[in-house]
Amino acid sequence: MQEHHAALTRRQLLAAGTGLLGSSLVRPQISSQKKTVAAIVTMYTDDRSLKSHASVIVGRMLEGYAPNNVRTEPRTHVVSMYTDQVPANDLSRGLAEKHHFKIYPTVGAALCLGGDKLAVDAVLIIGEHGNYPTNAKGQKLYPRYELMEQVVDVFRRDQRAVPVFSDKHLSYSWWKAKRMVEWSRELKFPFMAGSSIPVTVRIPELEIPYNTEFENALAVGYGGVDAYGFHTLETLQCMVERRAGGERGVASVQMLEGDDVWKWRDSAEGRWSIPLLKKRLWPRRRKPNRALSNRTPQSRSCSCWSIATDCRQPLTCSMATRADSCLPGT
Repeated sequence: MQEHHAALTRRQLLAAGTGLLGSSLVRPQISSQKKTVAAIVTMYTDDRSLKSHASVIVGRMLEGYAPNNVRTEPRTHVVSMYTDQVPANDLSRGLAEKHHFKIYPTVGAALCLGGDKLAVDAVLIIGEHGNYPTNAKGQKLYPRYELMEQVVDVFRRDQRAVPVFSDKHLSYSWWKAKRMVEWSRELKFPFMAGSSIPVTVRIPELEIPYNTEFENALAVGYGGVDAYGFHTLETLQCMVERRAGGERGVASVQMLEGDDVWKWRDSAEGRWSIPLLKKRLWPRRRKPNRALSNRTPQSRSCSCWSIATDCRQPLTCSMATRADSCLPGT
């Protein structure tokens, strides 16, 4: 397997935006030539019922986009696609005709453009949305691991690899997520995952200076833990990693649900979160809803993570995902 000499950070890949970072890290290319991308997606729809992540991401790579009303042309060329599911409102077939890329029946064929050798500069995996089962924990069993396994099979066979980006978190399974990272290290290809949340527009505008001293941090999100808890985690991470000591990783994670959230909040260990939680959920422009705030903990729905991070001084962070009724008591 070919060696790579350039280290890649998460920020560098996110900064590449819709362009991805192509195979210049893998093999020399003419800089003016657009890198070719194989898009491996679970489904591609965009209508009133659902704007799939494939539409959000691949759509910009096909059509370009206009951040802050500034037109940005695609910096890559989607040349192939594999769709794991094709619902009645699928858009991929029409887009393939419009943008002159081909849809292949297998992941391997999409990477090889129908031939027998790897023929693209980068791979984009979007394992989000589609008709898949849910486990007892409420996790959607998206086949991100299985899709990437087929990508890696091509890399192994050809003894050559290209950069891979995977949308959202890696897997519902710790073992599968760990294995995906191990593949990238074993075969030495750049591998990144996540969403645009860390680099999206912030309202109000907020940029925390590097080396800021934090005591504690709290983030509040909404929606299901599996789909939207990840976004809340990213929001928290991209803020606190600018602390003194920088990006030093996560030492431990604890998850609480239901009544345990409120017991932790009122305990000596979690009491620091009360003023932050009240300020976040009760903005100054809005009066507290006493009917909601007086509800018992049993009537609220909330999940909470307590995250201890490793830096020069331990930093305790908290995340909460909530329904509209998840408000702090008085």
